[in-house]
Amino acid sequence: MSAPAATTATIVSLRHVGKTFDSGTTALAGFDLDVRGGEFVSLLGPSGCGKSTALRIVAGLSAPSAGTVAWPQGERRIGFVFQEPTLMPWATVSANVALPLRLAHADSRTTDSAVAQSLARVGLTDFSGAYPRELSGGMKMRASIARALVTEPDLLLMDEPFAALDEISRFKLNNDLLSLWQSLRRTVVFVTHSVFESVYLSQRILVMSPRPGRVVAEITIPAAYPRDEEFRTSAEYAGYCRQVAQALAAAMAGERAA
Repeated sequence: MSAPAATTATIVSLRHVGKTFDSGTTALAGFDLDVRGGEFVSLLGPSGCGKSTALRIVAGLSAPSAGTVAWPQGERRIGFVFQEPTLMPWATVSANVALPLRLAHADSRTTDSAVAQSLARVGLTDFSGAYPRELSGGMKMRASIARALVTEPDLLLMDEPFAALDEISRFKLNNDLLSLWQSLRRTVVFVTHSVFESVYLSQRILVMSPRPGRVVAEITIPAAYPRDEEFRTSAEYAGYCRQVAQALAAAMAGERAA
C-alpha cells in the first residue's frame, strides 16, 4: 500500500508564533509551520525546545503569545496522543476509548460501533474489557491511539508517544502507525527527539532549534512506503539519518554560538 497523497493545500498554518509562559520562560519565538493535507510530518528537536508547546497550540490547548494560527480550509477535527497514555485506571479499555464520544453525547449505538472499530485498528479487540493495570506499556499506548482515532479525526497530533517504550515495542508501534496512516489517510504531525524515528516515519522533518524553538531546517524523506525492516537497515536510511543528524547538530551549534 502506498503512502497517502499529500495535497498542496495547507490545512493549518502557524506564522511568527511565540509562546512565553507566566513563569517568564519563552518556549517558542518566530515559529512557522505549514501542514498539508494527508502528509506525515515530524517536529524534531532536543528536549525542551518547544515541540510539545507547538503541538498544543495547533490543538488549541494553548494560546500563542504572539503570531497567528490559521485554518485556510476551516478548522479540522483533531485527535491528540500525549506522551503518557493518560488512561483512567478505574475504567476498562473500551470505556477509556469511548470517553471522547461520551463527552460529545454520542448515542450508545454509535459509540459502541466506533469503539469496536477503533480497537480493531490497533489490535486491542481482545482486550476491550481489560483495565490499564493489566496492559503492557505498548498496549496502553495502543489504547491511547484508539481513543484519539475514535472520533475519526482529520488531523492526528502525536507528542512523543513512544519515547518511554523499549526498542522492540517502539519499532513495532512505528510500523503499526505507518500502516494506520496509509490505510486511514489522515494527516499526522509527530513530535520526537529521535533522529532515527523521524526518518523512518516521515515525509518531511522540521528541525527545531533549542529554546526558544523555531524551525531552522526542513528535510524531505522521499523514500517509498511501505517502509519496513529492509528500509531500516538500508544504506538509504542511514544516509537520511546522517543528513538529519547533521542538521540537528548544526541547529544546536548555531544556537549556542548566537
